[in-house]
Amino acid sequence: MKYFVTKDNQSISQFALGCMTLPLDNREELSDIIRLSFEEGINYFDTADLYQYGKNEAVIGSFLHDYGQFFDYIIGTKVGNEFDSALREKIRWNPNGDYIKQAVNQSKLRLSRDVIDLLMLHGGTIHDNMDDTISAFESLKNDGHIKSYGISTTRKNVIDYYKENSHLSVLMTPLNIIDNRGEEYLDDNYTFLARGPLMQGLLTEEYDDALKTKFKHGYMGYSVDELREIIIMIREYGYPLEEIAYKYLIDKNVVIVQGISSVAQLKKNLRHYYNAKNIPDEVVEEIRSKIKTKRYKNNRQMENVKKVQPDNKRKTFRIGKKNSR
Repeated sequence: MKYFVTKDNQSISQFALGCMTLPLDNREELSDIIRLSFEEGINYFDTADLYQYGKNEAVIGSFLHDYGQFFDYIIGTKVGNEFDSALREKIRWNPNGDYIKQAVNQSKLRLSRDVIDLLMLHGGTIHDNMDDTISAFESLKNDGHIKSYGISTTRKNVIDYYKENSHLSVLMTPLNIIDNRGEEYLDDNYTFLARGPLMQGLLTEEYDDALKTKFKHGYMGYSVDELREIIIMIREYGYPLEEIAYKYLIDKNVVIVQGISSVAQLKKNLRHYYNAKNIPDEVVEEIRSKIKTKRYKNNRQMENVKKVQPDNKRKTFRIGKKNSR
């Protein structure tokens, strides 16, 4: 297993476990998934306070706490969506600093942690008071409540603002060989966490089902027939779709956040991940050259950025370039 060291000196496994789809109500299966993850060298577990309205953090936190006696691990969670855990409903988007601090305390309790390894803003818009959010992250870090912070978003203007005005440690955004819009966000200043590596099943042996159910109306300007043509082209190279997908991300030097729902799925995906390393670089380069380079069309311009008023005595953290890998 390969590991990346973030700018905050945390070592993250290249293959990471996305926890949103874990079988929380099947304790035996969940325990087997976590145990296998540790045995295979996976040390990063990605969750969010909004997943199952706090239940995901609570269940995963309990299991990881038990295994933490024998294995070192890093857990990342996300914040910014205010919700009612009793009613199991989202209330509103809330990136305000005071709410973030309150939410972090609740996440720490659910995760059974005194300190959160990685905290990400779960979204973000250019109309947020981003200085207030950044100040809260810095305060939480300086006071020892979190070790590092980042954002999970696709909005270029938000990403650009955080790059310029914060000590951003990680960026999470979708990235795979077809939905390659995240390529423009690859940057040595932070560690890149790629979600959606298999594109909702399109880059798997079940691609036909994915086309019929999840992509029947097309995607990113592609029609369903055009997506099928891309899949057929990739398969002509003679490698499993999963292995091409993982090899593409391995070559991009990113963390692969793979959602898992069963032990069998984890074993299969790990097999493809290890086999992917044997695919020649030029094969994936040639495949990538035949696929259009896409870009996010919206949320690109920096405009109407909301600033903290001077009497708030908040700080803006402008930083220069640093190499985080």
